[in-house]
Amino acid sequence: MADLAQLLNDTMRRRHLTAQALADKTGIRTPRIRVFAEDGATGPIRPTEQELHELAVALALPLSSVLDAAGLEPAMAPS
Repeated sequence: MADLAQLLNDTMRRRHLTAQALADKTGIRTPRIRVFAEDGATGPIRPTEQELHELAVALALPLSSVLDAAGLEPAMAPS
C-alpha cells in the first residue's frame, strides 16, 4: 500500500504539477492539497472521499490506487 503523500508527490512531480495547478484542476483549496502531499491521509486534515476522487481524476490515476494509498477500500460495485 502506497502512502497518499508519496503518491501525490511522485505523480505531481512526474506530471510537472504544483499544488496550485492541481487546485485549479480540482477545485480543492491549495492549502489542503499541500497538507495531503505532506501528511497524507493520516494528518490532522484528512481528505474526503470526494476529494480523493477529484485527485484521482485530475492526476489520471485509478481511483482504487488513490483510495488504497489513503487507507480506504474502494466501495464494492453493485451486482
